[in-house]
Amino acid sequence: MSKYWKPGSERPRTVLVDDEEGGVLFLSSPPSSSGFGHSSLERQRQRLPVYKYRTAILYLVENHATTIIVGETGSGKTTQIPQYLKEAGWAEGGRVIACTQPRRLAVQSVASRVAEEMGVKLGEEVGYTIRFEDQTKPNVTKIKFLTDGVLLREMMDDPLLIKYSVIMVDEAHERSLSTDMLLGLLKKVQRRRPQLRIIISSATIDAKSMSTFFHIRRRNIGQAAEDPTPSELPAILSVEGKGYNVEIHYVEEPVSDYLQAAVNTVLSIHDKEPPGDILVFLTGQDDINAAVQLLTEDAQNNGLLVLPLFSGLSRADQDLIFSPTPKGKRKVVISTNIAETSLTLEGIVYVVDSGFSKQRFYNPIPDIENLVVAPISKASARQRAGRAGRVQPGKCFRLYTEEYFVKEMPAEGIPEMQRSSLVSCVIQGNKGESGGLNDLRRNQNTQNELKLKALGIDNILGFDWLASPSPEAMIRALEVLYSLGILDEDAKLTSPTGFQVAEIPLDPMISKMILSADTYGCSEDIITIAAVLSVQSIWISVRGAQKEFDEVKLRFAAAEGDHVTYLNVYKGFIHSGKSSQWCYKNYINYHAMKKVIDIREQLSRLLRRLGIVLKSCERDTQVLRKAIIAGFFAHACCLEEFSPNGMYKTIKSSQEVYIHPSSVLFRVNPKWVVYHSLVSTDKHYMRNVIAIDPSWLIEAAPHFYQVRKPNPAPY
Repeated sequence: MSKYWKPGSERPRTVLVDDEEGGVLFLSSPPSSSGFGHSSLERQRQRLPVYKYRTAILYLVENHATTIIVGETGSGKTTQIPQYLKEAGWAEGGRVIACTQPRRLAVQSVASRVAEEMGVKLGEEVGYTIRFEDQTKPNVTKIKFLTDGVLLREMMDDPLLIKYSVIMVDEAHERSLSTDMLLGLLKKVQRRRPQLRIIISSATIDAKSMSTFFHIRRRNIGQAAEDPTPSELPAILSVEGKGYNVEIHYVEEPVSDYLQAAVNTVLSIHDKEPPGDILVFLTGQDDINAAVQLLTEDAQNNGLLVLPLFSGLSRADQDLIFSPTPKGKRKVVISTNIAETSLTLEGIVYVVDSGFSKQRFYNPIPDIENLVVAPISKASARQRAGRAGRVQPGKCFRLYTEEYFVKEMPAEGIPEMQRSSLVSCVIQGNKGESGGLNDLRRNQNTQNELKLKALGIDNILGFDWLASPSPEAMIRALEVLYSLGILDEDAKLTSPTGFQVAEIPLDPMISKMILSADTYGCSEDIITIAAVLSVQSIWISVRGAQKEFDEVKLRFAAAEGDHVTYLNVYKGFIHSGKSSQWCYKNYINYHAMKKVIDIREQLSRLLRRLGIVLKSCERDTQVLRKAIIAGFFAHACCLEEFSPNGMYKTIKSSQEVYIHPSSVLFRVNPKWVVYHSLVSTDKHYMRNVIAIDPSWLIEAAPHFYQVRKPNPAPY
C-alpha cells in the first residue's frame, strides 16, 4: 500500500515531542510553501490560520492512526483539512474522505463552501448526506460531509467503513449521543483496519483525555506484511484562531425575562454602537421566532435585517444568513447554540448571550424525556463570546452576572449519553451475540447491549464509551425495544421486525408504527403522519393573530386527534398544488410541508425496498389509530375521573400529564388517549395526541397490558 503523505519531500521543520500521557504534541509549525494559484478564494484559504499547519497536519495524519486537532473557531479546520487530505492523495484509488458534523445545517453549509472553494458542483466531487437527503455520487464524490448519525447508519452495511481512508469527526466537544457512539466504534474499527486514519477536531475538547481514550494496542488482523503500521500514539496539534479582543459585559442584576432582555440589548447596540452585525443566542425556534417578530415590529429597528438560525432552516433562509450584509443595514442573526462552533458567520461584531440553551434530560424511572431550557457551561459561554472577535475587536453582552459566571456556571456540559433516552441509540447495534434480557436486569453493569448489535458488536459489556450511560437508562431502552417486538429475550434483533426497524432512520416507535400499518392496510397514510412527526412543526403561529390562527386550525381539526389532523393538512396542501400562498393563508409552514413531501417520498422508497406495498385506508380512521397504537401503546393515558383541569395519568407509571394547548384535543379531553411525546414546563404536557378505545391496547400489546377486573363491592 502506497504512502499518502504527498507534500513533496519537505518535512515539517519542527520538533515532535512524545508526551508522557499518551500523545504527541506538535510544538510549532512554520508556514508551508504555497502551491496554490492566485484566485480570490485561494488567497482567502491561505490567509486562514490553519494554512500554516498544512504540512504538519499531513505529516501527523500519515504517521499516526489518530490525530487530535484543537483549533479555535474560525481557524478554518473544518473546510480546509479535508481539502488538504485530498490534495495529498487520500482520496485516490476510489477512497473517500469523510467529515462528520453533529448538525445537519452545518453539514450543508460546510459542504457548499468547500465545493465553492474547489470550483466544483456540490453533489459531485464534494457532497453531503443527511437524514433523508443524499447529495453524493458513487465513484465521483471524494470529500463527503455527513452527520454522525448518518455515518453510524452506514456502518450497518459497511461495519469497517472500507471506502473511507480518513474520517474526521468535527466538533467532537459537543458530545452528542451519536458522536460518543461513533468515537467508540471508530476505536474498535481501527483494531481491524490499522490503516484507517481518524482525525478528531474541536475548539474546546480535552485533548489529553481523548488521546488516552484512543491510545490502544491494536491487533494486526488481516494486515498485509508490507503495510506500514502507523503509530499507536495519537498526535495532538493545537491551531490558533484569528480572533481579536472581545470586551465582556455583564448585567448588574439577574434578568427575569431573557428574551425581552435580549431584544432590548439588540436595540441598544443598534442605537449606540458602531457598525457591525449582531449574533443573539436564544434557546429554540419558538424563542427565536418571537424575538424576530419583536425586532421586526419595533419602530426603532430602522436598518435592521433580522434573521433566524436554527436546525431545519430552508436553504433559501440559510443563504440569507451567509450572504454579505446589504449596504446601510445591520444584520441581526438570532440563533440556537448551533452558531457556537458549527458555523462561522462573517461580520459578527456583537454577541448577546442569554446564558441558556435547550437540552434533553431523561428520567428512566417514569420514562420521561424533557427538552428543557437549561444554563449553558463556561465552555459554551467562551465559545459564544469568541464569535464577536472574528473580523475586528468585538463586544459580548452576557445576560447574567459576573458572579454567576465565576461561581455558579458549570465548567463543562453533561454529555448527551448521560442525560438521554437510549432507545434509538440501542437499536443500531443488534446483529451480534449477547446476554439475555433477564441477565441485563440482574446485572446493572450491562450498559450497552443493544446499540451495537446491528453493527456486529458481540460484547456490549466490554464496549468502550467516553462517558458510560446509566445502567437504568440502558435497561429501560432494552425493555422498550423488547416490548415493541424489536428484540427477543436474548436481546437480539428479531426477524423480520427488528431488522426492518433498524433499516428505518426514525425513532423505533415510529418505525414500528410504520411497519404495523402494512397489517392494517394504511401504510400510505401512516408514512404521511411519520413524515409530519419528523419535522419541527407544520404550523406558524403569528404574534397578535392567535384568534385567526385558532379559527384556521379548527378547519383542519379531526375529532380523532392531531395525527388525523395532519393528514387533513397534507391533503389540503396537495390539493392546492403545493401552493406557498395556500400555506400563508392557512398559517402553515411551507418549507416544513416541502420537507414532509421529501421525507414521505424517501419513506415510500424504503418501504418498497422492504417489500411493503403502500395502501390507503381512505376514511377508516379506526385502523389508522390501531396502527399508531402498535408503536405507541406504552404511551397510553386515561383521564382522571372528576378531574377539573383535564389531568390524565399514564397507564404504565401513573404519571400526571396534560394535553398540550397546541393539540386539537386540548379541552376536548377524551377518556383514553395515546401521545407521541411529552414536554415539560410547569406540567408534563402530551404532544400529538390521538383518542383511542382501550380495547385496542390489548389487541396491540397483549404482552404489555391485561384487563383487570374491578374488586367486587363489599356486602
